[in-house]
Formats: sequence, C-alpha cells, structure tokens
Amino acid sequence: MKNRIRVLRAEHEMTQEQLAELVGVTRNTIISMEKDKYSPSLKLGYRIAHVFNVGIDDVFTYEEDKDGPSSDEG
Repeated sequence: MKNRIRVLRAEHEMTQEQLAELVGVTRNTIISMEKDKYSPSLKLGYRIAHVFNVGIDDVFTYEEDKDGPSSDEG
C-alpha cells in the first residue's frame, strides 16, 4: 500500500510528532508508514484522513504485491 502522508504533512506544515499525537500512535509508526514499511489498520487510516480533512483514498492507494496472491485466487 502506498500513501501520501509525507506530502499531506508538508502541505499542512505538520511534523511527524504532531501527526502521531493527533492520531494516537508513536512517531516511529508514522515514520514506518511514510517509508511504506507498515500498513495501518483501517481505523488508523481513517483517523489520518480525518486529520487532513480528506478521504481515505486521498491518503492511501492499494497496490497488489507482485509476490502476493493473484486476483483470480479465492
């Protein structure tokens, strides 16, 4: 999953620490999300979108992993 958290923070002149405080996580969680090393829960995703006053689709974009399950499985 890709995200625009870093871009949105810059647009709102917000630090990682400030965002972390507003959504109830650690700064390290924000860092991990910005580096695409952590995919947040749906609840956290919505909290982040709410802080920036945008829809969740404006923050996160799902990209299927090349090594992940194919869309015809299931």
